[in-house]
Amino acid sequence: QVQLVESGGGLVQTGGSLRLSCAASGSILSINGMGWYRQAPGKQRELVAVISSGGSTNYADSVKGRFTISRPNAKNTVYLQMNSLKPEDTAVYYCNAYGRSWFGNDFGSWGQGTQVTVSS
Repeated sequence: QVQLVESGGGLVQTGGSLRLSCAASGSILSINGMGWYRQAPGKQRELVAVISSGGSTNYADSVKGRFTISRPNAKNTVYLQMNSLKPEDTAVYYCNAYGRSWFGNDFGSWGQGTQVTVSS
């Protein structure tokens, strides 16, 4: 079992900043990648940013230059620094991690989600 716990969501005005955190725990042997996704009301879940075990990153076009994903020392925690927030960034943000467990099987886990609301 691998658990992901997110924190850092909240209400912020347009142009403001928030920092999301996600900590992974459980029977983790290795993590190959971690990322953030979001889902706005009435829309499908979409990729926001991902980071590989080697530090490579990928961002949605809509957040490039404003959001930064990081995973210091490739530990089991990932952050999403969100600057210059816009009302269209309002969504529930989910953390994702995938890798290999102690038991030799691959895992893919999701956090419970954290609400980000940007007021205009």
